[in-house]
Amino acid sequence: MMDLATQLMRDEGFRLMPYSDSVGKLTIGVGRNLTDVGLSQDEVYYLLNNDIKRVMVSLGAYPWFQGLDPVRQAAVANMAFNLGLGGLLHFPSMIHHLQAGEWQGAHDEALNSTWSTQVGERAKRIAEQLLTGEWQ
Repeated sequence: MMDLATQLMRDEGFRLMPYSDSVGKLTIGVGRNLTDVGLSQDEVYYLLNNDIKRVMVSLGAYPWFQGLDPVRQAAVANMAFNLGLGGLLHFPSMIHHLQAGEWQGAHDEALNSTWSTQVGERAKRIAEQLLTGEWQ
């Protein structure tokens, strides 16, 4: 016996990546029209929580990250969220300073980057959080 969800998955398709539908609307999942419908607030929070979990699991594989206090972990996770894990790993000097507990060095390395000029105030807040261990 078929139910509505099964019918819709068959007829609309099941896509994990965004695509343009037959009339050019940005679509994802099972026919979710992002152009006209978008996402609900609950859906945005759901996606955010899943993305945070994904970033934290990825970072949790690194002993230098595990040794940080939760506030500094959050600062690093914020960077990884923005840069991707691969981009974050292009900060070896900052990571070295974090591992050594050299907060001023980590702060300076975060700010001495192209990323810092691209994101501006975000980089300043994250660098300050690395320096002080306090939420910004």
